[in-house]
Amino acid sequence: MGEARTGEGGGSKFERVLETLRARIADGTYPVGSSLPPQRQLVEELDVSRDTVQKVLTRLNEEEWVESRRGSGTRVLGAQQVLSSRPSAAWRDGRMTLRSFFDHAFEQREVLLDIHTLTSESLSTHIRLQAERIRDGEVAPERIVLRMLLPRESMPLIYPTVKGHADDLRPQKRLRDITRIHESLLREALEDLRREGFVPDVEVEIRHVPLTPTFKVYLLNRSQALHGFYVLVERMIPVGDGEEVEARDVLGLRATLTHHMKEGDPSSSGAVLVDAAQAWFDSVWNLLTDEGG
Repeated sequence: MGEARTGEGGGSKFERVLETLRARIADGTYPVGSSLPPQRQLVEELDVSRDTVQKVLTRLNEEEWVESRRGSGTRVLGAQQVLSSRPSAAWRDGRMTLRSFFDHAFEQREVLLDIHTLTSESLSTHIRLQAERIRDGEVAPERIVLRMLLPRESMPLIYPTVKGHADDLRPQKRLRDITRIHESLLREALEDLRREGFVPDVEVEIRHVPLTPTFKVYLLNRSQALHGFYVLVERMIPVGDGEEVEARDVLGLRATLTHHMKEGDPSSSGAVLVDAAQAWFDSVWNLLTDEGG
């Protein structure tokens, strides 16, 4: 309804509403098990069309943030769970959410994040939430360094692909459009903290690698790792002008992430995995990216 389009089927307003609802679910504004406000309330509050709200809810349902049931509204399922491979003092019950991982990360004086992922979409939500915490004075890191590995833009990906029509690259164009939007958002969120004087030292560097990620990994301060494999699904993907195609794709929020920490014993399984994941990341960063030669 007059909203700019970016290939997602809702454009800039779609992205804004999607980001807003993801953030509210992640920060507990809409608790797990609760119901989202009625669509008419979201339309008025967020100043968008009902069509945009419906497209956003469809996307959140696909990603398993919410579950929509006819006649009973939209129930919040929450962001993906992270399973701890070894209980630690930081998470005594052995479970945490991706939000709590980032909360813990940004409570440190120095935040060193190395991330390998298919897109920057979910990361953008969590980085912007942490930027709000910094502005509100909840946390005060003195240094933030983010290095991120993303697929090379000029390279065909192994997913998403249209079933029976591998030469139809519209789903991949859509994915790259979404990635560029969220790359810009997270870079702006972090660099604004430095420009505005909230964090003295901020570095953001994104490099591109000739790989389609089959897993995602988050590394924090060379001492913690989250690792999870992407699982293929078949789903309908919008490609613009109201058209959808049946495609093989992955949904990052379906990836179960395992948490590993270096605690004391350097020969422990957690320490070995963190060191191996960090060594893999550093080798790809230095030797396989466009920028690293």
